[in-house]
Formats: sequence, structure tokens, C-alpha cells
Amino acid sequence: MSKEQTLSQETGQVTFKELQQIIKMGLVQGNLIPAFAGSWLAVVMTNHSFLSSIPQILLMIIGSTLIMGGACALNNYYDQDIDQIMPSKQNRPTVNDRISDKHLLILSFGMMLIGEGCLFLLNIPSGVLGLFGIIGYVSYYSIWSKRHTTWNTIVGSFPGAVPPLIGWVAIDGSISVAAIALFLVVFCWQPIHFYALAIKRSDEYSLANIPMLPSVKGFNRTRVSMFIWLVLLLPLPFMLSSLGTTFIVLATLLNLGWMALAFTSFKKNTDQNKWATKMFIYSLNYLVVFFVLVVVVSLIKMI
Repeated sequence: MSKEQTLSQETGQVTFKELQQIIKMGLVQGNLIPAFAGSWLAVVMTNHSFLSSIPQILLMIIGSTLIMGGACALNNYYDQDIDQIMPSKQNRPTVNDRISDKHLLILSFGMMLIGEGCLFLLNIPSGVLGLFGIIGYVSYYSIWSKRHTTWNTIVGSFPGAVPPLIGWVAIDGSISVAAIALFLVVFCWQPIHFYALAIKRSDEYSLANIPMLPSVKGFNRTRVSMFIWLVLLLPLPFMLSSLGTTFIVLATLLNLGWMALAFTSFKKNTDQNKWATKMFIYSLNYLVVFFVLVVVVSLIKMI
């Protein structure tokens, strides 16, 4: 047991590290990258002043962080029964009784209410999109699809792809083709990312009776689905043609690199878990590189 865990048990207070686990800070941070890219691209493409847009961007980031963190906390509340079964979830404060249900719900709804307030202060569309994300993640994904269908990952991809839309709408007030393109990139990215993780944890999901695709349909069926989503990613850079040929070429190379890695699964005696780990790591880098590319290329065009 770490000193931090010992201290938290002695004081009866949740530590900052435990709070990060409760609100799934890693997931939240990953979603803030497309959210910022969406707002940045809106500033550039709609000819807004960046300096005058800084308060809007900051309020969008605060609001998005709060609603995502609050929704994740509520997800942890609902998933306590299955998390207790899965070995990888045993250190969660919701599993080892480091936070009460009452305090967890207060934290969750408090974050979501304040976050929605921030987004509605920006404009009504931002707030509505935030509500869509919350309802989609908590209700349609966590409560319904996650436990009842192998389509759960696809269902969860809809609310998971909302952040870049919120980022764009926070600046422009309406949705554009570019914003839809960013949404589609995140939407298509998510099944590949989460299927790779699900392959690694297939036994755990089976133990908890969660119908993740690898646990129900097996590796080969999951791999086919991952290839489908990789193919769907290929044309998406062309929807952002206003960013120029350089962007399209670099983004396409990024997609082809992922496709090439996926094809290595057909080698003889392929270790499925090692392959899934490589695909998972590439997915993390992909999200960062793609949206940093969006920001950098649009910045160069603005200069």
C-alpha cells in the first residue's frame, strides 16, 4: 500500500489521485484535445480574433472538463457491481469504498450542472450539445448498451465524439462541414481504440458478463470491424480540404500507417495481445498527432 493510500484512509478524504480515477481524468484529457482543436479551427476558419476568443475557449474547456468528468463519475457509480468483478478495476475508489455513493453522486451532478452552466453561458447550442453528450454517455451507453449489446462501443462513440463539435460551436454558434469532419474522425477512431483495449481485457469482460465484441464474437470478427473503421477514416481528411494539400497528405499517411500496423495481425503466430497493445498505443498517438496537425496547419495558414 502506498503512502498516499495510507494517508487517504487515515484522513477519510479522497486524494487528488483518487479523484482523477473517479472522473477518469485520462479520458477527459484525451477528449479536450479535439475540443480545443474544434474551437481553434473555428477561430481560424470563421475569421474570429484569437485574443478576443480566449475567454470563450477557456470557458468551453472548463465546461467540457466538468461535464465529462461528472458523466464519468456517474458511470463509475453505476458500474460498481461489474467493476468489483474485473481485476483491472480493483484500485478504483468506487470499488474499495474510498468514496460513498452519496458523495459520488453529489460530485457527479455538481460537476455536470456547473459544466452545463458554463456551456450555456457561451451559447445555447454549446449547452445542448453538452446535454446530448451527457445523456448519450450515461443513459444510452452506460445504462443500456454496455450491458446488453455488442454494439455498445458504437453507441458510446456518438457522445464520445461530441467534444470537437462543442469546441467549434462555442466560437461559431453553428455546426459546419469542418466541425462534422472532426466529429467523424473521433467517431471512427473510438471503435478501433476501444476494441484494441477490449481484446487485451477480453477475459475480464467475459467474467463480468459485459458483451464487448472480442468477448462475444472473438478476435477475427473484432479485427474485421477494426479494419472497417480504419477504411472509413481514410476519406475524412479530404473533408478538411480547406486546410490544404499538405494536411491531406500528412493525415492520409497517418491513416495508412495505422492500416499497415493492422495488417501485421495476419502474420503467422501473431500474438493477439501484443498486436492489440500496439494498435492501442498507435490510437493514443493518432488522436494527438491528428489534432495537433489540424492546429499547426491552420496556424500556418493564418500566419
